[in-house]
Amino acid sequence: MATVSTAFNIATGALDADQAALNIIANNTANVNTPGYTQERPVWVERDSASLGGASFGTGVQMTGPQSQRDRVLEQAAQQQAQLVSASSSRLSALNQMQGLFSGATSANSAAGAGSGIGSDLSNFFDTLSALGGNPAGIASRQNVLSAATNLAQDLNGAVAQLQTQQQGLDEQSGSVVEQANTLLENIAQLNLQIGSTSPDQDAGTLEDQRQQDLTSLSQLIGIRTVPTEDNGLSVTTMDGALLVAQGQAYTITTGQKGGLAHYFDSQGSDITADLASGGQLGGILTARDQDIPQVVNALDTLAYSVATQMNTLNGQGSDLNGNPGGAIFSLPAGVTATNPAGSAGQIAVVMTDPSTIAAAALGAGSLDNSNATAMADQQNAGIVNGISPTAWFSDMVTSLGSLTSEVSTENTAQQAGLTQLNDQIGAISGVNLNDEAAALEQLEQSYQAASKLFTILDQVMVSALNLGVTTSYT
Repeated sequence: MATVSTAFNIATGALDADQAALNIIANNTANVNTPGYTQERPVWVERDSASLGGASFGTGVQMTGPQSQRDRVLEQAAQQQAQLVSASSSRLSALNQMQGLFSGATSANSAAGAGSGIGSDLSNFFDTLSALGGNPAGIASRQNVLSAATNLAQDLNGAVAQLQTQQQGLDEQSGSVVEQANTLLENIAQLNLQIGSTSPDQDAGTLEDQRQQDLTSLSQLIGIRTVPTEDNGLSVTTMDGALLVAQGQAYTITTGQKGGLAHYFDSQGSDITADLASGGQLGGILTARDQDIPQVVNALDTLAYSVATQMNTLNGQGSDLNGNPGGAIFSLPAGVTATNPAGSAGQIAVVMTDPSTIAAAALGAGSLDNSNATAMADQQNAGIVNGISPTAWFSDMVTSLGSLTSEVSTENTAQQAGLTQLNDQIGAISGVNLNDEAAALEQLEQSYQAASKLFTILDQVMVSALNLGVTTSYT
């Protein structure tokens, strides 16, 4: 009877294993549309054999639990790629907004796009000086010069104000991103604890799916690296190694102010703002906030400083309508220099109010002389802005901004394609395919039916053995 009993145990074990496997397939099918769900497969293990009468016999099968179909190398590659995509996407959004400020047909002095009028303002200003050269005693011509100078100054002011508003908006946005990242860091630390306590040596199934989802979301926000640890845990660091998660402990990112903008610090108090600019949405935001916008503002400052100082110098070298030396046309903030023109574009203003004080004539040449007005008009094509003419300097700045925007856009498109390819590869391994599930279900159904048939046969054999000498029928 020992062999029959063993056979019963084998059949029972097969039924249990098949039923458990059927439940796994059913769970896969139910979660086919669940974001982040990883396909599970039953793991079949042969039971230890038994010896009987000197012979060794198998004792059936058991299922040790479902195994999630993961490729950790692909998952990590996708995280890294997601960081690049998010960084270039958020930076591209900021660059497009900046480019819009300096393009279009917006008129001068329009608050909606002061930057788009600067190029025409420069041309108009020098054109009015050229017209003044044709009529140096004309009050209307002189007033046109002041009006054109005012338009130029106001549009420079407006462009910088809009850039500073955008920078402040990015600053606030960066704070929101860091808050989201800190929440995810806490979640990942808690999941590390749960996984370590329930599945330290094997796949944790749903808990790992949740952790992977949080890591994916985190990598879209900030640049991170992940390192496997004991007990099936993960450590999370910034790209330069600042610790963010260690096992069940999250080290949140703190915020402070430097130069009127938010800076971010690790648990040791070190400034990791530049580190965080390496990837994720925050990386793109910080790159635009701390590099792209300041570069454009600096270019405008250099332009404003150069034009204002050169015009003031030339006007001071000439004679106005009353025969007096000309005064300053523009004012600039105190302390600015050619090597440090910061604040010039934002604060440049026209301080001359009397058009008669424009020095169109050379000193002592009389009110009908136009030589100084002509000299000032000629600055339109002179290399007064770091060796480049004012209009060419502004044009080059706008062209460079457009080229950078195009470059980041192309980069983002390529990165998106790479991420899509990685996600497709992960989906082929980890995603639920209903055709595969149907095939597995059919195979398990046949296995279950076979084990059931074996169980029925063994039951009939037992009945016959217990009723020896009694006629029985068996089909």
